[in-house]
Amino acid sequence: MSQAPIAGRLAYRRSRHIREQIIEWLLLSSALVAVATTVGIVFILVKESLVFFGQVSIIDFLTDSQWTPLFSDPHFGIWVLLSGTLTSSAIALCVAIPVGTTLAIYLSEFASARVRETAKPILELLAGIPTIVFGYFALFFVTPLLKIIYPELPGFNLLSAGLVMGVMIVPYISSISEDAMRAVPMSLREGAYAMGATRLQVALNVVVPAAFSGLAAAYILGISRAVGETMIVAVAAGMQPNLTFNPTDQAATITAYIVQVAKGDLPHGSVGYQTIFAAGLTLFLLTLVFNLMGYFLRKRFREEY
Repeated sequence: MSQAPIAGRLAYRRSRHIREQIIEWLLLSSALVAVATTVGIVFILVKESLVFFGQVSIIDFLTDSQWTPLFSDPHFGIWVLLSGTLTSSAIALCVAIPVGTTLAIYLSEFASARVRETAKPILELLAGIPTIVFGYFALFFVTPLLKIIYPELPGFNLLSAGLVMGVMIVPYISSISEDAMRAVPMSLREGAYAMGATRLQVALNVVVPAAFSGLAAAYILGISRAVGETMIVAVAAGMQPNLTFNPTDQAATITAYIVQVAKGDLPHGSVGYQTIFAAGLTLFLLTLVFNLMGYFLRKRFREEY
């Protein structure tokens, strides 16, 4: 028996094994990039925040009711920025979650293939609009409309910013939710239809619970998107630091303040400059809490069902 064909097969297998190892290492390296980026962000935020808290008491940071780090009499109460962030995000989610979920149910369970193929690109186009455009849309279109209903509404307010943020987040929630619903096995729907359920009952009582993990992921993405939004609140909310949960007031958010300070007007290393890292760390922890809540919510739901 000739040894040449055997040697050729062995060489081919060896070269294929080497190629597979190279591909495996490339995939692993790509995954490690995300991990390394996250670790680097956390390291920088913690390192610079420790420098800030070496000069400012963390008690004052968490309890002070004023945020005036650039004044001659500085105050560093982060709740002033948190109130604006949470208020605008809550308004946005009150718009985005119901509208996005309803739209996802319609596209998944009721819309024809033609309607679905038309609506999906429109939603993706809406998601691609720059946020600065949404900001000016809120300032020059939504706010004047709201003033018709509420004449005393100031020109800058959290309400119009939150409403437009909600419209901006709708495509993210609806797209991910619709994909999760369409991934539900058809056998579950057919079983419900066989028992006499209507299409609406199947959608609400079968498809939505079965796709809950995907819906939770969509909602968490929407929350993170709302909390981290910058330009809409910077343009339409006024960037005036006020400790308020009233949506008709103007206020500043954490991201808007970071943009305001990061323009380069303050010397590097000053206390005012270091506040952006403390604020950034607070924003990071806030997003982490929301993600952990979503994780435990999905885990509990899966255990029950």
